[in-house]
Amino acid sequence: MTSAKIKRFYKQAAVAAMTDGGFSVTLDGRSVRTPGGAPLRLPTAALAEAIAEEWRVQGTHVLPHTMPLMQLAATALDRIPPQREAVIDALLDFAATDLLCYRAPEPRDLAERQNRHWQPLLDWAMTQFDAPLRVTHGVMPVPQSEEALVALRRAIAAHETWRLTALQSATVVTGSLILGLALVNGRLDAETVFVVSQLDESHQIELWGEDAEAEERRHHLRHDINAVGRMIYLLSIEG
Repeated sequence: MTSAKIKRFYKQAAVAAMTDGGFSVTLDGRSVRTPGGAPLRLPTAALAEAIAEEWRVQGTHVLPHTMPLMQLAATALDRIPPQREAVIDALLDFAATDLLCYRAPEPRDLAERQNRHWQPLLDWAMTQFDAPLRVTHGVMPVPQSEEALVALRRAIAAHETWRLTALQSATVVTGSLILGLALVNGRLDAETVFVVSQLDESHQIELWGEDAEAEERRHHLRHDINAVGRMIYLLSIEG
């Protein structure tokens, strides 16, 4: 969806069951389409109702940045299907430089915090996906084994379009495929993903405080991760 303001052009937003399956959102009785022109076909009534509510609460102007579920749905319908293999390739690139694999050699308290929160997730990835990832201390790249990358590609490709959309969003905003997989697969909730992805930043804030720009960036990051977590939950509600 465009980031420009659009004057509100409707009075009511509602949910309708589609005759050929799925659910749509209607504005004054007319079905919503994605920016790419596709019907907004949503897999669960719960997700459709949440998106309808995003439309309902708009004021005199429609502000797309306040409609994260609508934006995720548009991505799922417009962008993911025609680019599925490219999306999988891009996500696999994150595995090669995953945030959780790059540890601070010092200070000791940060190094211990990273190990305490990050290592169990790498252990989980090894057990869950048969994908052991190597860890390094510092910023120099560490190569990951071909076997681990093949296993992670398989794990990524196992997700259907909607959860692949969630995985892409979570991975991009956190810089970690493992955190994305942990969120989509229910290993962590959204708030925990945010906290775990921000260990370095939180440590710096504890030492030096937080400026307004950093605070705003973290606010947007938390908002984006929570939106993904909410979509995953809404996808799980049948009926």
